[in-house]
Amino acid sequence: MPTSTPEHAYGAAVARKLDELADGIVTPVTVKRGLMARLHYLTRTEHSRRAARDAGLTVTDRTLKAWLEERRRPSSANLERIDAAYRQVRRHNIARRLLRRLNAAGGTRVETHPLNQSQVPRPLQRLVEYRTMNVRRWDRIVEAWAAGDHQGLDDAWEDVIVDLGSQWGQYEYVTNIGFAA
Repeated sequence: MPTSTPEHAYGAAVARKLDELADGIVTPVTVKRGLMARLHYLTRTEHSRRAARDAGLTVTDRTLKAWLEERRRPSSANLERIDAAYRQVRRHNIARRLLRRLNAAGGTRVETHPLNQSQVPRPLQRLVEYRTMNVRRWDRIVEAWAAGDHQGLDDAWEDVIVDLGSQWGQYEYVTNIGFAA
């Protein structure tokens, strides 16, 4: 069951970066172009329609047709459902290809930047710097990301960052995680 995760938790940072690598539709769903692109993506095939229903977009075919023909506009709640369904279906569709890219050539180098402490009083700040490491096995991470399982993603990422040694706890909350595949 997907759970919520703090905004700066390392699992959330990894999810944001994987979403960026998934390279999907960037136009907001509230704009006609973004809405139509998502609707076409979610209704292109019977498989994608079924995946959209499984992801929570449970409107009738008649309603979908009216949206696609621009005779009706989705409510704000349905816009959120369309966007959430798009992200979930896109993650599922791209996961296998992304996993191949991340695991290729012995893994992917990851750069971790600790949480910005500029607002913390000087005596209470931790002395941390950005760290790099090579992640060789992305299977559990990508699987949890594709499923939208925030707790599973946190758990899988925690298994990776223990390789930072005794300092891994300093990277429990991060400003940024960077990697490319």
